[in-house]
Amino acid sequence: MLKHLLLSLALLFTLTAAAPAPSFRIAKLHYGGGGDWYANKTSLPNLISFCNQTLKTNIAPDEATVELDAPELLTYPFVHMTGHGNVSFTAAEAKNLRQYLVGGGFLHIDDNYGLDKFIRPEMKKVFPELEFVELPYSHPIYHQKYQFPKGLPKVHEHDGKRAQGFGLIYKGRLVCFYSYECDLGNGWEDVGTYPEDSPAVHEAALRMGANLVSYALTQD
Repeated sequence: MLKHLLLSLALLFTLTAAAPAPSFRIAKLHYGGGGDWYANKTSLPNLISFCNQTLKTNIAPDEATVELDAPELLTYPFVHMTGHGNVSFTAAEAKNLRQYLVGGGFLHIDDNYGLDKFIRPEMKKVFPELEFVELPYSHPIYHQKYQFPKGLPKVHEHDGKRAQGFGLIYKGRLVCFYSYECDLGNGWEDVGTYPEDSPAVHEAALRMGANLVSYALTQD
């Protein structure tokens, strides 16, 4: 009995010691203005777990929270932003966000319904020279590990508009992807959080999220 216990403990120690440290973390953006930047509490942990399982990434299981003017912003390869509205960037925050995106970072903005009229003018502070453009369904972001020939999956109906994926493209590089009328982050939440969301919708949302992460990590 003691021998078996010691062998089990030795095996557990070996497996624990051999487990590689996470390669990186992804972050949720804590922005000003009073909006609910903290919405969808289970969405990023679920997306991280899904990516680690299906893409074989090694992302830390716990998301980070980062503010726009924090130096740490520059250390995250993928930053997620969500909410229903009330967004405000200071000049310093807009400058730091621009530095992050121009330097190789990637921002995913997910409209949680009501964000659109707030986020567009704020992103104009970051890139006055750029406009959001709708990405064609042929764009590589829809054709990573998972195929989305009709673009973003529709998670929640809201106003009944079609889901759209917009991008900010800086010198040929997609630096920001904006999912609109989709509610992608809601689809990442724990099954049952929204009873109307079927397991199939949850799976489709996670697959599209994995495509975003994959694209952010591999684009030139």
